Amino acid sequence: MVNRFRRIFLWLYPGIGIKRWVGLIAFGVVLLILGSGGFPSSDFVVVKVLDSIILVSGLVILVLGIKRLLGSLINAFVPSNRSSDLVDLLYQRKQLSRGPKIVTVGGGTGLAMLLSGLKEFSSNITAIVTVADDGGSSGRIRKQFDILPPGDIRNCLVALADASTMMRDLFQFRFEEGSELAGHSFGNLFITVMTRLTGDFEKAVRETSKVLALRGQVVPSTLEKVVLAAKYKDGSVTEGEYNIPRQQKSIARVYLKPGAASASTEAVRAIREADVIVLGPGSLYTSIIPNLLIREISDAIVSSRAIKAYVCNVMTQPGETDGYSAAAHVKQLVEHSHPRILDYCIVNTAKIPPEILARYEGEHAYPVAYDRRAIQALGYHVIEDDTVSTEGQMARHDTLKLAKIILSLLDEF
Repeated sequence: MVNRFRRIFLWLYPGIGIKRWVGLIAFGVVLLILGSGGFPSSDFVVVKVLDSIILVSGLVILVLGIKRLLGSLINAFVPSNRSSDLVDLLYQRKQLSRGPKIVTVGGGTGLAMLLSGLKEFSSNITAIVTVADDGGSSGRIRKQFDILPPGDIRNCLVALADASTMMRDLFQFRFEEGSELAGHSFGNLFITVMTRLTGDFEKAVRETSKVLALRGQVVPSTLEKVVLAAKYKDGSVTEGEYNIPRQQKSIARVYLKPGAASASTEAVRAIREADVIVLGPGSLYTSIIPNLLIREISDAIVSSRAIKAYVCNVMTQPGETDGYSAAAHVKQLVEHSHPRILDYCIVNTAKIPPEILARYEGEHAYPVAYDRRAIQALGYHVIEDDTVSTEGQMARHDTLKLAKIILSLLDEF
């Protein structure tokens, strides 16, 4: 009982911006009561005028008090860098909640980039992310703590975050050389700690999502500790997502170990309810296909009535897709899953500045050729458009351009 009264009085604690607005609301209510009760006077006209003035004043003060009170409460829970206008905030959230149900499948920086654009149009987003990563900070954490790799998950969480810029930067902060934490990002360590505290990786991701105030959700494609392996055209085999492209050999196929890994329940549910399913962009063999190798996920996509689109990469990737055209990308997706895994292929048609191309050529990466007829011959629609952004001297997809193209597919149905 004592604690209950103490919690009530905490609302009246000075400085938290509640007491003044409660008082203003109370004053408005008093004016409304007085205005509706009337004043004693022999002049009927004077009474009516006074009543009207008091009623209107009470109503204005009451509305103002309620608005300011709600504003104080909401400001405690929404990011400080967002607009403080209550109407704008509520309108935006309501509109986003009415957006289409979008499922994205992939991993790495490509998927995170797409999410940052889609979240401006809908909060009904589910990012299904591969957990086959075993390099860098994620690989070290995976080996040391025997948990799923958090890196790709972290990137997608930050991309969908509605939290402040400082909070997003904090999760992406990477410790520099010269310490035992060198190479680790704060976000990876945070998810690791949450996993140890909750004893469940999936729950740790959900709790982290609350901290970052996500517009949507991020779910692993499987909760099993899978390893990605590749068989090359020369017959050799390599295990480990990190090692596969570093062999610089032509890949014949990739597969998971164990091969019968089950999908996460939330991933399958999201696919079944989706309006749009987007594969990529991202590394073909190490980010997108690993998700499709999980039978339940590929089956759910195939049987879904949603619009299915594949976003082809702008540039080839050394050690993975050397010399690949857009049609070659599509063929590998189909051969590793099912012919009905997609309906559309989105390709970039914009020219990339020569100085940026020269930089990529030094890394043996080149623009992906968009062979429209070859893709159509496979039975798929082709969407050709300018989807590229060259900011920062990088040839990557423009987040908002790509999001608008994907959403425009819904207008055709």
